[in-house]
Amino acid sequence: MIDLKGKTAIVTGGARDIGGQISRRLADQGAAVCFNYFDAPEKAEETLNDIIKNGGKAVNLYGDLTKQEDIDALVKKSIDTFGKRIDILVNVVGGLVARKQLSEMDEKFWDFVMSLNAKTVFLVTKAVVPYMTEGGSIVNFSSQAARDGGGPGASAYSSAKGAVLTFTKSMAKELGPKKIRANAVSPGMIATTFHDTFTKPEVREKVAAATPLRREGQAGEVADLVTYLASDNSSFITGASIEINGGTYFV
Repeated sequence: MIDLKGKTAIVTGGARDIGGQISRRLADQGAAVCFNYFDAPEKAEETLNDIIKNGGKAVNLYGDLTKQEDIDALVKKSIDTFGKRIDILVNVVGGLVARKQLSEMDEKFWDFVMSLNAKTVFLVTKAVVPYMTEGGSIVNFSSQAARDGGGPGASAYSSAKGAVLTFTKSMAKELGPKKIRANAVSPGMIATTFHDTFTKPEVREKVAAATPLRREGQAGEVADLVTYLASDNSSFITGASIEINGGTYFV
């Protein structure tokens, strides 16, 4: 049984797909959830309404988390609404942006992908940690791409997600004496808008067929893992990256 009553959570990118399921799961277990969104405002409203309808506490806020002022606004929204303590931070924001080979990439593209996937984790974590106390939990999103280099045209994305893994380990060491934990999850093929946009159907079918469990993962399955890592049930786990890919990649 996971009990998050009395805890406050910030979920970046918490409106849809995996992020939306995480916001719902945390709220279902009793956490007050503040989540941001950048696109799909209708999904943000849907997630918020679902949480409130089920008796949970939540607020949302539009924001571009590559911008410091929007990060500050998100943290302010949380503390103004739920108090000056943040127990859980889940850094979901990120994305492939586009598949580009080395010859197709320019410096601007590389910098943006790194900023979206890695710099946001650094900036949001730095803004939230001063409000975290003993028992705090940070869950960052990496990817199987960080382990295996990703598919064609994903070198910038996989490099950024690799940076997230390293940053997570560093934070586990740095924040551990304050009794704050930092872990990462590294999803493989999960049925989300990400793969609807960037992965061809025939590739998805091939990957699913080669997976020991013979299917794609579901957003709710990732959310269940994140909820466990956010809770006191995982109180002696820190600095870990947990692979959730149906067995396509082992560490």
